[in-house]
Order: sequence, then C-alpha cells, then structure tokens
Amino acid sequence: MSKRLVVSSLAAVAAVAAGTVVFVSSADAAVPDKPEISKATAHYTAEADGGASLTFTASVADNSKIKNLRVLAWPASSGLAPTAAEMRDVEEATCKATSTTVSTCTYTVKTSAKEAATLPEGVWRVSALATAKDHDTTFAPHAATFTVKH
Repeated sequence: MSKRLVVSSLAAVAAVAAGTVVFVSSADAAVPDKPEISKATAHYTAEADGGASLTFTASVADNSKIKNLRVLAWPASSGLAPTAAEMRDVEEATCKATSTTVSTCTYTVKTSAKEAATLPEGVWRVSALATAKDHDTTFAPHAATFTVKH
C-alpha cells in the first residue's frame, strides 16, 4: 500500500462519518504478551472550505512497549482486504506512552475539497497494525468503521 492510498483513503472518509469501535480488548487485566489494540475510534470532520479531516485513535498495550501503529482507511465496497504484510508500508500514527505498557496512538489526515468530493460514499473500514518493541505484531483488519456521505 502506498502512502498516497492511505492519505486518499483516509481523506475520502472525511466528508461526513461516524466512527464505531469494532476491535475491543479482552477483559483480562494482565499485560498482554502480544500487542493489544483497544478503544479504536475514528472521527471525521467536514471543514468549512469543503475539505475534511480524519482522526483515528486507539489504545495499544504490550509488555515490551509499543514501537508503532500503522493505519489504513479504505472503502468496504472496494473489495480491498489489506494484509498485515501490506500494512508495513502505510503511514504511522503518533504514539505516546500513557504508562509503561500502554500507549495512545493518533493518526490525523486532512484532505482538500476536491479530494473529499471524489471519495466513494458508503461504509469505510480502518485497518491497523500494531508493532511492539520486541517485534511482536497484532493486525486488526477492521479496527473501526465509518460511513461517508456527500
């Protein structure tokens, strides 16, 4: 996946949407051995100039700390089904540690009015790949969903 696809995908959703949590952490209070993605949300805002912005946020936990979280938004109707291997080439969220094992990761992208107007309407999905400092990974193919309307 190219960075441009990620930006276009994320921007496309920016028109009008509501985020939904799809991937939820387990109730186990122990620190996970592999990265665990929870509290994933997506917020899309139409800008006054016709452009839009997308913000995806998730809590990511691992016993060795979090190295990064990669994010890709895509229209469900596209038939795209990104794999964990493909996610290694997309843009990263910014992660900030909130404890020794948990980070809050945020990815924000803005799009122009022209780009926002050309994005497909309908349900979109956000995929996420979390990588821990010990190189363990967790792939959430449907970390969040939202709907784009023009």
